[in-house]
Amino acid sequence: MTTRRDFVKMSGGAGIGLALASGAARAAAPAGKARAPLRILILGGTGFIGPYQVRYAVERGHNVTVFNRGKRQADLPAGVTHLQGDRNGQLDALKTGSWDCVIDNSATNPDWVRMSAGLLRGRAGIYQYVSSASVYYPFLTTNIDENVKPRLEAIPEDPGSTFGVSKALSEIEAQKAFPGKAMIVRPHYIVGPGDTTDRFPYWPQRVARGGEVLAPGRQSDRVELVDVRDLSEWMVRMMEDRTTGIFNVAGPRSSLSMGELLGGVRAAVSTDNPLQFTWVDDYDFLEKHEVTSAVPWALPRGNALGFSTVNFDKALAHGLTHRPLAQTVRDTLAWWNSDAVSAERRTKASFAITPEKEAAVLAAWKARAGA
Repeated sequence: MTTRRDFVKMSGGAGIGLALASGAARAAAPAGKARAPLRILILGGTGFIGPYQVRYAVERGHNVTVFNRGKRQADLPAGVTHLQGDRNGQLDALKTGSWDCVIDNSATNPDWVRMSAGLLRGRAGIYQYVSSASVYYPFLTTNIDENVKPRLEAIPEDPGSTFGVSKALSEIEAQKAFPGKAMIVRPHYIVGPGDTTDRFPYWPQRVARGGEVLAPGRQSDRVELVDVRDLSEWMVRMMEDRTTGIFNVAGPRSSLSMGELLGGVRAAVSTDNPLQFTWVDDYDFLEKHEVTSAVPWALPRGNALGFSTVNFDKALAHGLTHRPLAQTVRDTLAWWNSDAVSAERRTKASFAITPEKEAAVLAAWKARAGA
């Protein structure tokens, strides 16, 4: 069996590169055809994950219905049934019909899950709820597996706890409505083309620009992420197998460091621009200068201590596959530079490390070193 270490070619320091050969990783499973077609309802379907789920499900021969507000356009295959409504109580379009499986992508409010799952109870087989690894926040331990209990109450004066608690409470609503027939998916950082955030796209575009690049943390800091296509396709296959239970989902297959990731991004991005990584490895300095996150890296201390040590062995045992990281990097950069991303978004991207912040932190780091 290949490991995540098979993704990388060790050549020392920042020169670490990702293996580009297609066989370097356990490749994403080809679409093929499912054993039998399913009737699949996707709540959402036009955001980041949804379109990949829809396209893969159709390729597998399934009949797909999407339910959403109809406000966001997505390139979905012909033959997909569109139902319009709103999770905030406008569910009339879901009052009739039956499905073998439901994928709930769009709920961050437990009331939404309670209403939709309750309405579909008895008219759907499996209810697959997309939660988040954030249910484990604060990440005070390491090697966090599915047996760790999510927090169900927000931490006073800590806004970072609200999202995870909302997801955890939503999980409970799905399990109540579909006892023994719910699948809870807790993904880590989801990356790849079509990203609706300005998080991971930062690294491919920043490395492509070249120059002196602020590399936060220590080269040995662990990072985790999962390609949106690997996540989406695995979820569809789990539906075909009528899989239930709770699953953490992350990647790559074996431990990946920040040094390996950035070296791999450099190897995957085709650029003639001179490039130099400057590693700022003092955690106190980074915290003082408010550089505590640059997806997929997070400062590994305090409430984020075990954030990049989420254990996803269970998902691997159930067939989770990963395409080469180099493919994820190249595809993300190609998408970011395409017409699919507006020039305004690229110009005003809300990156965690802006050019101004990068320059200021690097200058302070060098001044400290000089002193």
